[in-house]
Amino acid sequence: MAEELLRLTNIHKSFAGVHALRGVDIVIEPGKIHCLVGENGCGKSTLIKIIAGVYERDQGDIMIRGKSYPQLHPIDAIRAGIQVIYQDFSLFPNLTVAENIALNEELAEGRRLVSWRHVREIAQEALAKIDVKIPLNARVEEVSVANKQLIAISKALLNNARLIIMDEPTSALTEREIRSLLEIIHGLQEQGIAFLFVSHKLNEVLAVSEKMIVMRNGRIVSTGDAEEYDTARLIFEMTGQKIAQRSYRFTPEEGSTPLLRASNLKADETLNDVSFDLYKGEIVGVTGLLGSGRTELALALFGMLPLDAGHIEVEGKAAKIDSVQKAVAAGIGYVPEDRLTEGLFLEQAIGNNIVVRTIDQLRGALGLTSPAQVNGEITEWVDRLRIKTPDPDLPVKTLSGGNQQRVVLAKWLASSPKIMVLNGPTVGVDIGSKNELHDLIKQLAGEGMGLLVISDDIPELLQTCNRILLLRDGRIVDVILPEATTENELAAKLIEE
Repeated sequence: MAEELLRLTNIHKSFAGVHALRGVDIVIEPGKIHCLVGENGCGKSTLIKIIAGVYERDQGDIMIRGKSYPQLHPIDAIRAGIQVIYQDFSLFPNLTVAENIALNEELAEGRRLVSWRHVREIAQEALAKIDVKIPLNARVEEVSVANKQLIAISKALLNNARLIIMDEPTSALTEREIRSLLEIIHGLQEQGIAFLFVSHKLNEVLAVSEKMIVMRNGRIVSTGDAEEYDTARLIFEMTGQKIAQRSYRFTPEEGSTPLLRASNLKADETLNDVSFDLYKGEIVGVTGLLGSGRTELALALFGMLPLDAGHIEVEGKAAKIDSVQKAVAAGIGYVPEDRLTEGLFLEQAIGNNIVVRTIDQLRGALGLTSPAQVNGEITEWVDRLRIKTPDPDLPVKTLSGGNQQRVVLAKWLASSPKIMVLNGPTVGVDIGSKNELHDLIKQLAGEGMGLLVISDDIPELLQTCNRILLLRDGRIVDVILPEATTENELAAKLIEE
């Protein structure tokens, strides 16, 4: 029998009558890269927090490195070598890199006075373990997402980590950053450190993992060596159904006028002579590494980034889009990359988020809204987009990532845009919801809308777009037809110098 780092047996956990975990059994082996996959709400987060000692299990046994823990507290898990790197990294943005790395060490040593020289030495030693260099005096809020990930790993290694659990470790990284991160992880693996990834990116999961753990409805439904799985099997195990992967084909009518024409767009040294057309019923993808200009293109089209040169036409007519109001008036909607801080009012009701753009249109002659009319509008979009909620009066923060994204889409669709710019439309969304959103995007295109999908999710681009614009240094350097390329070929083009 292989040596075991962690064993969970018959783990149960309930919250207010909701059975989140139902008899979960898993084994983590030293020096192995494991991946935990499952749809949102399947119990992954609950399981991680039980392993970390944050939640107390209702039933079951936990053994770490051969020792049984009738009760597991967070400090016990840390002392046993378990470290969790959450999606937000749990770093202090206003402190320096060195302070973030060394803070726990200083506290553990019980120092009454801080030695800044000692803090720097600790931080340098920690970063040296993964052979990376990050300015120690830089504030964490000023460093890239990739470097935040490395700071969190360095911090974990100071606590003699034997198992590092990473929640969506690559969701905000570019292809090059992902490869660098995986090289570091493989180096730590050679030192006997185990990893447990929680991820929605199935292509990455299959590329990096050695062991697969699949959850559905609070249970482990499948485990095994990674080579036993492919994308189709993973999707089936996660959802209980086979989901067809269909590409999108489109050919504009001969002589038709583009719905959107961008000509020679230049802005803020981040866009350099960008030109393209978007037709009714077309889905055009935009991709590129961080800094390629992909997000700046979205912001320019939505009036949030002033153009230095170039012009935009909508349905053959010149459109001066120098403000969000003018973009909306021209029929352009925008779903931002960060839906939590830019796309939603998290504390507000689901229904309020849906009608926030159209509330003025729902007012009567006296400036008053009809509750029946407002509720009818909310019900229509909740039903049409299949937003899963027991009550649209609940705060939107109570929804899963996929349903939150549907609310953002509903908010814009309610105002009947002609053009939708979708920036990272399925970031942090599980596979079932992702496929439903892809089907919705295709449905909207079928109804005559033009959609611009900005993403670094290569399978997403190949499955939803009829052509893909590749940006580099603010320029379109290639136009790719999904039927004429593969995932590996597009990934290679992304990182070409």
